[in-house]
Amino acid sequence: MPGPTLTDIARAAEVSTATVSHALNGTGRIGDATRRRVRETATRLGYGTPGPPRSRTLGIAVTTFPTAWNYTEVAYFSRAVTAATSAAHARGYALTTLPADRAGDDSWHRLTVDGMLIMDSPRGDPMVHALRARGIPLVFDGVPGDPRPGDHWVDNDHEATTREVLDHLAASGARRIALQSGSGDEHYARAVTAAYAGWCAERGVDPLVVPFDVTDGQGRAFDALLRGPDRADAVYAAYDPGGRQLLAAAARLGLGVPDELRVVCASEDPGYATTRPPVTTVTLDPERTARAAVGLLVDLIEGGGRTAPGPVVVPAGLLVRYSSRAQPAAG
Repeated sequence: MPGPTLTDIARAAEVSTATVSHALNGTGRIGDATRRRVRETATRLGYGTPGPPRSRTLGIAVTTFPTAWNYTEVAYFSRAVTAATSAAHARGYALTTLPADRAGDDSWHRLTVDGMLIMDSPRGDPMVHALRARGIPLVFDGVPGDPRPGDHWVDNDHEATTREVLDHLAASGARRIALQSGSGDEHYARAVTAAYAGWCAERGVDPLVVPFDVTDGQGRAFDALLRGPDRADAVYAAYDPGGRQLLAAAARLGLGVPDELRVVCASEDPGYATTRPPVTTVTLDPERTARAAVGLLVDLIEGGGRTAPGPVVVPAGLLVRYSSRAQPAAG
């Protein structure tokens, strides 16, 4: 069936067709509230469903936090964007990297792309809502916050990876293992935390979870956890800066790594191989994930949506270094 016309949108929004045209094209002298209401009405009615590829351009964005932050400074996202760009070029498409703080505005209602790769999409993602309504093909890096039948995404098995890390720490001699997990609403944080809680429940131990704070460069959030006779003797940091935060906390509190504190961090930062001591890391293989996601997206665009839905699973890897080594047997 044909999509809604400007007249349909004008009737639903209770404005003139000229106002609708100005609102959708970013022209004219109309109020922000009116412009926003018209665009929201257009999205709700499904206006702007694209036909065959017009721009030979793909978009990529991280929408976990609707604030201004430069995700390309984080090793995982930097490597993913580079690999996605290469993969898009190999298929004859340009790739536009969009800033994170646009996730909450209305620019998604007029974004000109043939398809969108969305990384770490949370529940209630306004950008996803707008692009779905426009019929723009979407592929997700990580399980979308609001998955629908027919969605496509690429992800790691975070439960299996988390359990592998915890089993490794337990085998090295750790008895009180804590988790530094994210405070966002993305699937990654929820999956890692749930896997950790399940692992602890199976062993009859209380979970110890410290919220990740990117501004806590000295790791002071760990101070209470790392003091006292019942302190944690190992921590899995599920986010990139966590390893360095833990090293800073251990140095400040006089704890030897790994003799008194074992550390594992999920990170793509090669610098962890040369810290003192070198830190064991988990790699989520962002290059492979990004290449698979771009391939899925282009297939969706060029195949008219006939690509089979569901997840593509990319294996993670545990790179064991000195920070989590086993202690020699006594005697």
